[in-house]
Amino acid sequence: MKKVLLAAVAVLATFIISGIGIYNNLVSSSENVKASWAQVENVLQRRADLIPNLVNTVKGYALHEKTVFMEITKARSAWADAATQDDKIKAASSMDSAISRLLLVVENYPTLKADSTFLKLQDELAGTENRISVERMRYNEAVRGYNVFLKSFPSNLIAKRFAFRQFSEYFKAKEKAGSVPEVQF
Repeated sequence: MKKVLLAAVAVLATFIISGIGIYNNLVSSSENVKASWAQVENVLQRRADLIPNLVNTVKGYALHEKTVFMEITKARSAWADAATQDDKIKAASSMDSAISRLLLVVENYPTLKADSTFLKLQDELAGTENRISVERMRYNEAVRGYNVFLKSFPSNLIAKRFAFRQFSEYFKAKEKAGSVPEVQF
């Protein structure tokens, strides 16, 4: 009888220790996703801070391109007003397209493309865009790792018990990003 009781206690202790380990891994993974998102926000904020300088530089050369400037201002305001993670992801996407349109406008102004202030800002923006890409990738990896662990057995049982929720937002490439530009000589 004593051996059976000892075996039952050992099995119960193993389940409890495993449950604690799974819970701690869920907490750690969840915090990793939140930290990754915070880093994405940091680099997106850096881009939002660079945009007014870039726009002001371009405005000096292209005063009649008001619609592009309005779109950028609207996208930047949407970023500043975004309260939720979903809103920030949507605002970041609209900022992506607004910046693309601004850079297309620049192509029509050769003197602007040679301006040292503009070139410096453009380099900073390009570096920031690279950082954004890297941080989005890291965020997506953190979300994927967390979601896989959350859905795996037996961690899914612990996750349900303690109300851990799946992170559903991933950064995705835009539809146009999948097409290859045509090059002609």
